[in-house]
Amino acid sequence: MNQAAPFDASIPVLTEVVSTPATPVAQPVPAPMPDTGGLGAAEWAQLERRLNEKILQQLASRVDFVLEQRIKDSMAEVLTHALHDLTTEIRHGLHETIGKIVARAVQQEIVHLQAKKG
Repeated sequence: MNQAAPFDASIPVLTEVVSTPATPVAQPVPAPMPDTGGLGAAEWAQLERRLNEKILQQLASRVDFVLEQRIKDSMAEVLTHALHDLTTEIRHGLHETIGKIVARAVQQEIVHLQAKKG
């Protein structure tokens, strides 16, 4: 289905060097300065300072929120693991202590029964 088109001599090929006259490159036009409304350097400095403060306050509150949330999430995970480990340790200690108490009580009861018998 793909038929080769007949060669057209008017179409340049890659091996040909095409010389074109150099055209001047248009320089970008700088954007017009916004109307300053007669603001002086001191007013601009004050505006810049206020903008900086406002942006920093907004960023700080957002950073505080995200940091607090991440710490809460991390602490919840850490506390869950710690609670699990502590519960396991307490359970093991209680089982051991109860085992000793029961063994001692049984031993004392046997000694008491032997004393009655003899």
